[in-house]
Amino acid sequence: MAETETERIQLKRELGLVSAVSLVAGTMIGSGIFMSPQFVLSYIGSPGASLIIWALSGLVAMLGALSYAELGTIIKESGGDFIYILRIYGQFPAFFVAFTFLLVVKPASIAAISLSFAEYAVAPFYQDCSPPQLIVKCAAVAAIMVVAMANILNVRLAMRIQVVFLVAKLFALMVMVIGGIVIIAQGNVAVQQNAFDGTNLGLSSIGMAFYQGLWSFAGWYNLNYVTEELKRPEVNLPRAVIIAIPMVTMLYLLVNVSYLAVMTPRELMSSNAVAVTWGNKVLGSWGWVMSIAAALSAFGSLNGTFFSGGRVCFVAAREGHMPDILSMAHVNRLTPSPALIFTTAISLLVLIPGDFQSIVNFFSFTAWFFYAITLSGLLYLKIKKPELPRPYRVPIVIPILVIIAAIFLVLAPIIDNPAIEYLYVTMFIFSGILVYVPFIHFKLCPGLLEKVTVFLQLFLEVAPADKNL
Repeated sequence: MAETETERIQLKRELGLVSAVSLVAGTMIGSGIFMSPQFVLSYIGSPGASLIIWALSGLVAMLGALSYAELGTIIKESGGDFIYILRIYGQFPAFFVAFTFLLVVKPASIAAISLSFAEYAVAPFYQDCSPPQLIVKCAAVAAIMVVAMANILNVRLAMRIQVVFLVAKLFALMVMVIGGIVIIAQGNVAVQQNAFDGTNLGLSSIGMAFYQGLWSFAGWYNLNYVTEELKRPEVNLPRAVIIAIPMVTMLYLLVNVSYLAVMTPRELMSSNAVAVTWGNKVLGSWGWVMSIAAALSAFGSLNGTFFSGGRVCFVAAREGHMPDILSMAHVNRLTPSPALIFTTAISLLVLIPGDFQSIVNFFSFTAWFFYAITLSGLLYLKIKKPELPRPYRVPIVIPILVIIAAIFLVLAPIIDNPAIEYLYVTMFIFSGILVYVPFIHFKLCPGLLEKVTVFLQLFLEVAPADKNL
């Protein structure tokens, strides 16, 4: 293998506390708060209940992030769910995490965020009609390619983008919050009473509403994918989530109150771009500014999601669950460029047939299944191996509550409203056996793969990378 012919390298610890907060908050504040409110409201049925869904989604994200922070201080490796399940449960279940996250969860997330970016980016040019899907898809492809290039070129460049776009999106959300406060102060509130009329209490309705709400908090786990690139992870990992998630939750609640102050529930549910509708009503001829703000917000979130998604691929390959070439880093830039290129390619494939709402539901169902398994691993370590050094601890009740929430999110929609799509998802996850048995367990690796690895290693100027512990 080419591994013996080259000097091994490491990814650098480039992320301080500001970068860590920007990665968490900047990934969470993306397309969700501009795309999901109408879906949350349509599933749950009433404004009051929708605000409860948003608050509980923030609570679940916070409890989940705190639990993952403890895992990240016990197992100080990048890779998130994959590396935790690998170290606790072994190779076989870990492979299904890698298989599903690399081919479905991360690419679906990237595709959905790029679609929402595209919807808002082209909206000002099609004010009187819906933009053609071909134009939207092309804009989404362009966004993915730009983000991919930035991440491949330089880690610091990717983090600068994250910080700058976080500041821009916080400014945009504060404009919406202040606008809502002004409307409420003037007494021109669209929803004034009967806030819980029409609430849907079916398990499927609540589960789907949570899917959309929690989609807007997707990113609470991102630091666990890049632990080896985080400075003082035992301090900055829990500190970053404690700063970022309550801030985002409060902003989301205030923005939703602003939406409901300006629009009736019917207007909100019928809007294709709720931020633009809000902007047209509050800012008048300047309403197009909200399209730009929402597009910038989604772009920042896309950058953070892409940054962490490439690391899952990189770590899985380093542990032998993907081809060796994906575990290598550029010899000068010290970025996992082959893994990032692979993530880009799969994301573009997922983007071709996808639409925003179906991608979110598909992503949420598979993701929360594995979050539950990961958190059960934390319970195992707490009960069976309490002696392990852990600079940060959470009470055992916290991961238990998140596991209960995850089980509900996986089972509720299936029990209340069975759909064949869930069977397809499950079959796809277990189809990973067809890859695992010959290529991972029995290590059937044809000589052609070695030749391809050497060629790509020279072409991409990459070398094997060691862990940075």
